[in-house]
Parts: sequence; C-alpha cells; structure tokens
Amino acid sequence: MGLFDLFKRKPQAEPRPLFYDIVCPYCFSKFAPDDVVFRATHYREDDEDYALREDEVLNRYRERFGLDIVYDMEAVLRPQDVPPEHLIYSDHVLIGLNDRYGEVTRRRLCPSCHNELPVTAGKVPSNIISIVGASQVGKSVYMTALIHTLQNTTADHFDAACMPLNAEISRKFRTMYEEPLFERGDLLASTQKEKMQEPFIFQFVFKDESKPPLTLVFFDVAGEGMVDQDYLGLQGQHIKNSSALLFMVDPLQIRSIREKIRINVGDKPGEWVSQYDEPRDVVLTMFGDFIAYEDQGKTDIPTAVVLTKSDMLHVLKDEEGEYIKSNSNIFNNAVHRKYFNLTEFENIDGEIRRFIEKVDRPFKGTMDVYFKDTGYFAVSALGSNPVDQKLQDVVQPIRVDEPFIWLLYKLKYIEGREMS
Repeated sequence: MGLFDLFKRKPQAEPRPLFYDIVCPYCFSKFAPDDVVFRATHYREDDEDYALREDEVLNRYRERFGLDIVYDMEAVLRPQDVPPEHLIYSDHVLIGLNDRYGEVTRRRLCPSCHNELPVTAGKVPSNIISIVGASQVGKSVYMTALIHTLQNTTADHFDAACMPLNAEISRKFRTMYEEPLFERGDLLASTQKEKMQEPFIFQFVFKDESKPPLTLVFFDVAGEGMVDQDYLGLQGQHIKNSSALLFMVDPLQIRSIREKIRINVGDKPGEWVSQYDEPRDVVLTMFGDFIAYEDQGKTDIPTAVVLTKSDMLHVLKDEEGEYIKSNSNIFNNAVHRKYFNLTEFENIDGEIRRFIEKVDRPFKGTMDVYFKDTGYFAVSALGSNPVDQKLQDVVQPIRVDEPFIWLLYKLKYIEGREMS
C-alpha cells in the first residue's frame, strides 16, 4: 500500500431503503410489504367475515404439491378493509393489524398463496438461493449433504446457524432425507415428474444482527420438468426471483466422457444414454424465457455451476492431465472459515472451467453467453460412488458447502481473502 492509498476515501455504503420487496419463499411471487394479507387469530360464529372457512387460495397451493386440503381456517383479512390507524408498522414495514374486535394479528400471508411469511420479510432483503438442475444429477442427495454440512460444521465457521423455516420442514427433512442417507446409508429415490413436493426452506442466520438471514430454498422438482416448457412454467418464478443459483451438472450428462466413466464403474454402455439431458439443453430451457428480457440478454444472478458426483472423475485422472490431473484439487476437501478463501476458489474454478471447456464446449459457451457472474465447482455429496445403488462407505461429503460459501461472498455476507 502506498502513502497515497492511506488518504483515499472509503467507498460510501449504499443508503438502506425504508423497506424491501418481499419474495415469497413458497411460491416465489414478488410484492411490496403493503400488499400482504393477514390470518385472523380468532373466529366468530356470529360474524360471517370471521367464521372458519376453506382458504381456497392456500388449498390451490397445497393441492399442487399433493398436500391435504385444509377446510377450517381463520379468515384472511385485507389491510385495505381496516382503518389506517389500525395498521401496525415497524421500521416502515406493515407487520400487523388490529381487527374490528380489537384482536391484533401479526400473521402475515403471501397474497398469492396465503402461506405465512418469515417475520423478517420486508425488513431485510429477500435473498434466496435456489438449487436447480436436470434429472438424475443428484439434486436431492446434494441438498441433503449440503444442509447436513451447513448445520453441523459450516454455520459454526461463520458464526451462524442453519435452521429450517418451521417444525414441519424440519421433520420432513430429517425423516425423508437426512436419516435415510446419513444414518441408514440408503440412497434417496429420484423425484418423479408427477410428484411435486413443496419447497424445503432453510435460513442461514448470522449471530451478527446487522446481517440479514439468507434463505436457502430447495424445490424438489423432478428433473425431467426442467426441459419441459409447460412444466417449467409452474416453477419459472423461483428461478427468476432468486438472488443466487446453485446449478447442478452431472458428469454423466456430458456425452464425451459418459461412456468412459460408465464403463469404468461397471455399467453397460448404451443402456443409460437416453436418461440424461445435455447440460446446454437444460440451460436453454430453464433460462431462455427470462434471460432474453434481461439487459444485453444476460442475467447478473450469481450462479455456481456445480459438477456433482466428482468421485466418479477418479477414472479420468492421469499424470498428463488429459482430463483431470492425478494431484487434482477436486478430490481434496476444502474448509473455509470466517472468510472465503479466494486462492482456493481460483484453483478449483480454473480447473473445472478448463475441464468443462474440454469435455463440453457448447455448454461452457452457453453459460458464457447467458450469465455475467459464474463460479465453477466440483462436489461429491457421498464421497464415494455407490455400487448397485448401495453405499459402500460412510457418507463423507467433499467440498459440498464451497459453492454456497462462494454465493455468501458474492452476496456480500462474508469477505474473501487471498491466501499465500
């Protein structure tokens, strides 16, 4: 640092807005805080407006995800129907209302799906990270390993906690995903196209109260839907209104190395080729709709391109490094604490970029055209390759949290530092 640098003015922080637009973590619609509606905290048999009833808006959402219909719900109250002096604001954000019977409700609902919103909605940015990708790339397994790692190690490294949004999500994640994989060693069944599950929503909450919570949403959408335009239309908002993306790519999607990997791990060539969508086709379908309307035809949503099942790449490594060098960083775990290790990132990002460019140049070119801000990573959610759909070893994830930590860095939650 030179003497002149000492006198340079530090860049001024951008002024904080009075409130933030809300993105619903359930249906991903975007709206202003004043557009919320409320659930009454009580019901009355002598007032039709406050009687128990079916919430058709909520039940349409629940039906879409195969959830049971709820028939007896408290009434939905609109702020427009309440005198202005009965509205309750906190930090310029509408957070509650006093109804005609003097009862206060702070149960804010999304106006589009009538699910209850997080208490911080509108007061802090709705920064949502979504996990997307084609069929059979291992999204469910990666989500399970990522959340398990965030909860047990990563959050502690950054003075934070990773928590499900509510008790129901906690129970479903534990019984349907975490216990089967980490306690029983069972592989997770692939999500069927006709079976849509409501989002799994977790919050990464920092102990430093000046940092807003970060929401991590996993839409367990069957991968086949990601190349079906009509089906994708139902999920399009969750991509467009996310603050950052984890985009999964399976090495077996890449035609040039698919047979080499499969033959080495014992499968017969030809039987599985039709099961995999080319990565470029997934990008064109997933992002074509909204990227075309962005400035210069590109999106500035930070996107981590995550090469899954990296343990399979052992068969491609050699001394010359035609595909992967013998001493590759891919197979070694990396731990980031307090800040994002930029040197570690530059090494892995450069290696995976070169690898992708060599084995699937059309995909790499498409990413360069559509995305302004990308980072490339390789992860293994299991740590070893299953044989006959059974795990041979204890699950030991490799580098699964690194793409997420990079997105924390890109969204300015943590600092990045070069390491010598």
